[in-house]
Amino acid sequence: MSTVVIADIVGSRRLSDRAAAQIALEETIARVEGEQPFAERALTPTVGDELQGVYPDLTAALKALLLLQLALPDGLECRFGIGLGDIEPLPSTADELTDGPGWWAARAAIERVHALQQRAAPSARTWVDVAEGADNDDARSRVAFANAYLLARDQLVGAMSERTRRLVYGRCIGRTQRALAEAEGITQSAVSQALAGAGAGAILEGFAILTDGSRP
Repeated sequence: MSTVVIADIVGSRRLSDRAAAQIALEETIARVEGEQPFAERALTPTVGDELQGVYPDLTAALKALLLLQLALPDGLECRFGIGLGDIEPLPSTADELTDGPGWWAARAAIERVHALQQRAAPSARTWVDVAEGADNDDARSRVAFANAYLLARDQLVGAMSERTRRLVYGRCIGRTQRALAEAEGITQSAVSQALAGAGAGAILEGFAILTDGSRP
């Protein structure tokens, strides 16, 4: 069973400079993947504001998408639909063209995120769905736990300032508070206060669990 992701830009039609946003997004993806290469095939533009990527498992996708959310600049946000299910190559002159239930699940997941944003959870940015035929009790349980975690995670990340997101990103990839303070031109105490005030401890602990704990 594969783990695939469909992403799109939130409010892309309202962006004042759509071309600049696309460049910034692709540069951010490349930087994050260069520092923490979790993907089998990194998120790649397909058509319009959509991107697609493939990951070795759900854990890798959850970690990679968190880092991308943290690394994006203010004014540029993405939605992510994670699909669990089989994919298969299609005969094509294009490289690595695939289709299958995993992609259909990812499409359903991103549509669910969009619906949540309109109603119960405006801060929702990420959702997981499992393809029919792969949705046994164990898979459904993993997906339910992941989605409950993602709703809380997205709420916290969405409320952070761009600087705080940079600080949390740095801590996730192992940078010290002292190094972050020097990079930002602030005191180490200010870094600590910013992280604590934004609830970053929960994000960092969750990332550590995904990294060191049992893999979903």
